[in-house]
Amino acid sequence: MAADAGQAPTSGASAALENLPLSRWHRTIVVLVGIGSFFDLYEVFLGGVLAPILAREFQLGSLGKAAVVASGFAGMFVGANVLSVVADRLGRKRVFLLNLLIYSLFSLLAAFSPNIEVFLLLRFLGGIGLGCELVLVDTYLAEFLPARVRGRYIAWAYTVGFLGVPVAALLGGKLVAAQEIAGVEGWRWLLVAGALGAAFVIVMRRVLPESPRWLESRGRFAESEATVRAIAAKVGAPQAVDDLPARAVPPERGRERSTTEVLRIAFTDYRKRTVMLFIFQVLQTVGYYGFGTLAPLVLVSKGFEVTESLGYAALSFAGYPLGSLLSVPLVERFERKYLIITAALAIAVFGIVFAAAATPWLIVLAGFLLTTASNVFSNAFHIYQAEIFPTAIRSTASGVAYSLSRGTSVVLPFVAVPLLATAGPVWVFGGSAFLIVLLCLDVGLLGPLTTGRALEEVH
Repeated sequence: MAADAGQAPTSGASAALENLPLSRWHRTIVVLVGIGSFFDLYEVFLGGVLAPILAREFQLGSLGKAAVVASGFAGMFVGANVLSVVADRLGRKRVFLLNLLIYSLFSLLAAFSPNIEVFLLLRFLGGIGLGCELVLVDTYLAEFLPARVRGRYIAWAYTVGFLGVPVAALLGGKLVAAQEIAGVEGWRWLLVAGALGAAFVIVMRRVLPESPRWLESRGRFAESEATVRAIAAKVGAPQAVDDLPARAVPPERGRERSTTEVLRIAFTDYRKRTVMLFIFQVLQTVGYYGFGTLAPLVLVSKGFEVTESLGYAALSFAGYPLGSLLSVPLVERFERKYLIITAALAIAVFGIVFAAAATPWLIVLAGFLLTTASNVFSNAFHIYQAEIFPTAIRSTASGVAYSLSRGTSVVLPFVAVPLLATAGPVWVFGGSAFLIVLLCLDVGLLGPLTTGRALEEVH
């Protein structure tokens, strides 16, 4: 490929990472990274929790509710484009700390918003911080973990993170019911909890090392090898980095690339998979985020009270961490692209059942099955998108593609919330099912095979 023409020797740090035995150290970084994703996912679904609450608080109509959901996603769209590029230039670790710092600050400020206009602005700014969190989770762990367990361990990280989804709904129900705690309205404590939790994770993440693969891609071979040797010592296998054969890498590595050049490489040397991922990210938003953000509003439209709807939503949202847990053995046993397709079709079916259901038990069951399928789907595609691009462009290419899902999430509430009010939930989820079928065709026809292969082999 043009971008990889020519060869130069390296220290073989990437190969060494594949040879290291699995250890407590690997499990520790999975937990530290996964805890950070908790706040991204907490924040994503918090919009749907807050929308009916703030509609009552500030007398909002359909567009106001949509704005509450969309404001955070608008910031995430900007953050996914900007911070994912920064992560390819300044390193994974620095941006891992920067993004949560931005989120924590503006989420705390949003908790004390005097009106809806200030709230929406601060939600937007906080969203910028979280914009590339999940892209970084995928990228960082993919660059550290051996191919034989890469999928399974990333799925464990998301299992930790997805606990944030039912927590958002449960806390929402409890805090709304309490109305005020220490003289502060209950919904504001939801934002305070996210801000303080993220600040705690920033402190924890300071121990994370920089990615040796990223260092190697920047031409910093000595630092890369030193990092790998330090890791090998921690896992009790210093011999794993001795006598490794020299590996070949492009002489262009280490040169600064603009976003335009990265996208040119992606659309020339990796055209098929890039087109697939860009289309996929637009379509997956409707099937995946659509339910999480709309579920409380759908339940209110069915005649349930706000607190009651949040209770049912919390039971349905329990499927998110359980679905993530279910994905752990599946992502290594089945080819990732086919697992994505199967789970997506399940989302379409259960979404229509949820929309048509009238009794609480069927609503909760359909929602639970939908969210379970959703996180088999989500974990599979997060692993998948981190595997299909080389290290030097991985964060930028994946982040720009992923930003399309956030951009679509900005528009989605302004279409779905009014449609929900006029046409009803069956039409909303029926339209989602149609788009999910298009998603399956996209991945099936254009997606590469990646399961069980080293990153360098996939490329």
